[in-house]
Amino acid sequence: MLGIRFIRAQPTVHLMQFRAGRLVREGAGQSFFYYAPTSTLVAVPVGSQDRPFMLELVTADFQSVTVQGQISYRIAQPAQACRLMDFSLTADGTGHASEDPQRLGDRVLMQAEVIVQQAVQALALKQALCSAAPIARRVQQELAQQAEIQALGLEILGVAILAVKPTPDIARALEAEAREQNLRAADEAIYLRRMSAVQSERAIRQNELDTDIAVENKRRQIREAQLEAKALQMRKENELRAEQMDADVALEAHRQELVQGQAQNSRTLAEAEAYRVAAVMQALEKADPKLVQAVAAMGMQPGQLIAQAFGGLAEKAERIGQLNVSPELLQGLLGGTAPASKSHGERH
Repeated sequence: MLGIRFIRAQPTVHLMQFRAGRLVREGAGQSFFYYAPTSTLVAVPVGSQDRPFMLELVTADFQSVTVQGQISYRIAQPAQACRLMDFSLTADGTGHASEDPQRLGDRVLMQAEVIVQQAVQALALKQALCSAAPIARRVQQELAQQAEIQALGLEILGVAILAVKPTPDIARALEAEAREQNLRAADEAIYLRRMSAVQSERAIRQNELDTDIAVENKRRQIREAQLEAKALQMRKENELRAEQMDADVALEAHRQELVQGQAQNSRTLAEAEAYRVAAVMQALEKADPKLVQAVAAMGMQPGQLIAQAFGGLAEKAERIGQLNVSPELLQGLLGGTAPASKSHGERH
């Protein structure tokens, strides 16, 4: 009515009113009446905006990959942004008069695409597939430093790389390679487990063999000790036998000496008695008749006298054999007869 209208902006919209080329009012979430024929309204969205993207790029080893991500940004300086792009509203205030607000996201994406492409081209396929986070950090840092971004007064809130995917054929090849590696790793794990089991079994058998060897060595030591003890016992028995034989030999020698002594005694006694008998016979031959008469008067014949002399010889020989006297002692027992016999021998 009469060109006076009312406008109300959201808190995420920075609203500015120009009149005759001058800024009349501005602010986020403004609401006011304005005169439409002489006023120009500019609405700059200052809230965060998300711009998804999906790029087909080539890695350093000439493999195609698809990079999927999203950029979050906001207009931090509305006055600077509205001087480079048209954010003015239509006459009725229901929408923007140009398409610059929609193209802002494309301009941001264009800058980001250049940075993402440089990051991906510097990596090989396998590295690129595993470098989503490093690529996102690099894009965010370099994008915030771009001259165009700073000139537009934009603030990069964040960059997210959701996925880096190869082509289906390459993906299947990589899956096959990874599957083979996993199978090979599984085989190696099985091999290592079996080797560990074999080594454990070998260690057990080695311990058993060592135990058997130790037991056998102990048994051999016991047998050797027994053999040494037996040999020592046999040596002692042989020594005892040798000592017994030496004692028997000595005893036999002593017996031989005794027998020889007895024989010598017997010979000496026989010689003494023979001498005595000879003396008696000689005395009888040379005896005085008176002596013979005296013997007869005693009732003893000369023959009885000789028998008595021989009887005394036998009794003395038996006693000498029991006493086991030496020839010298025998001479003493005979009362000096042996010296007489010697004298007799000297006469003969």
